[in-house]
Amino acid sequence: MRLVVRPFLVALIVGSVVALAGVNVSAAYAYPSWQDVQNAKGNEAAKKSQIASLQGFINQIQAELDVATQKAQEAGNVYHAAVAKFDEADHRYQDLVVAAATAQATADEATKNAGRLAAQLYRSGGNDMSISLLMDGGTNADQLLSKLGNMSKMVERSAQVYDTAKAAQNEAQSLADQAEIAKAEREKLKQAADAAMQAAVAAQQVVADKLAANQDALTTMQAQLAALQDETARTVASYQQGVAEAIKRAQEEAAQRGIAVSDSGWTIPAQGRIVDFYGPRSPVWTSNGWSSSFHQGLDIGAGCGWNIYAVSGGTVIYAGWNGGYGNFVQIDHGGGITSGYGHIVSGGIAVSRGQYVAPGQVIARVGTTGNSTGCHLHFELRNGGSAFDPLPFLRNRGVGI
Repeated sequence: MRLVVRPFLVALIVGSVVALAGVNVSAAYAYPSWQDVQNAKGNEAAKKSQIASLQGFINQIQAELDVATQKAQEAGNVYHAAVAKFDEADHRYQDLVVAAATAQATADEATKNAGRLAAQLYRSGGNDMSISLLMDGGTNADQLLSKLGNMSKMVERSAQVYDTAKAAQNEAQSLADQAEIAKAEREKLKQAADAAMQAAVAAQQVVADKLAANQDALTTMQAQLAALQDETARTVASYQQGVAEAIKRAQEEAAQRGIAVSDSGWTIPAQGRIVDFYGPRSPVWTSNGWSSSFHQGLDIGAGCGWNIYAVSGGTVIYAGWNGGYGNFVQIDHGGGITSGYGHIVSGGIAVSRGQYVAPGQVIARVGTTGNSTGCHLHFELRNGGSAFDPLPFLRNRGVGI
């Protein structure tokens, strides 16, 4: 991932630097002053020397950022894999809980059947039925044989019912035991996923810290380099016009950002139709590997570069690379509910960890990073770490999606 310095950011930084012409804003880099740049523009040899010097400084900063970014991506991949393992264990646990409950209901019914048959045997004389039949003087040979045959069938049926009830109870207990084991494994994987997330967050923070430490120097040098390479001999002061233009664009974008927020404080994560729903699906091959066989959220067919909105108010807890999700943002909305936004375009994350965002605030731009076959937003909701279907949740909160 290469650092992209947006023109409006360059303009804003340069606008403030112009007022401080000749002052280096970062002591870590002895790059030229703006007066040096202006002087060099009239001297071809000096200009080439200054360009080479600036490019060297920029490459040095970029190399440091590239190393940190690579480590952050590796940590993000580990985090993504850990969550995938948790999701698999979570589904297995939930399936076992349902299966155990179903088996227990079957066992309860089988036990009731065994009880009813036992009561019937008791009323008929139970184990002493044969004695009762032999003592019945009014019974002829044919009738006796018939009654003995019925008694034998009843005893055989009793054994079958008992065996069925016992087997059903054993199965229910086995499934319940398996569910407990799966629950324990699920909790281990949840802890591993949480630890991987913290490691990825720390790696992302290293990138953010390096960028913050060098941003002023980098943007100033980028602007100086552009000024030196400008063959029209445009002056640095002309960059101030870019400041006003950048502000105007930002105001227009904010005005166009308005989207409907429900009374409960929830909104759509992006504009577009749903192209893939929550639940099992056939894996798809992408340039980054196979997609998952269980879709943990919704895919919204938004166009490349379209806005991604915070679905509700909350605090950003992750903003960076996340394996198959590509560039990813996760927001904590409180009460155990988090929202996730995947496949964000490179350089398209507009928020940082720890930042509070409002419902409908633009947090990123749609892209196709990670396991993706085209521009779209992967959106998911989790409760206590477990993914669930976002569609009914949002509709129940007045969101027309």
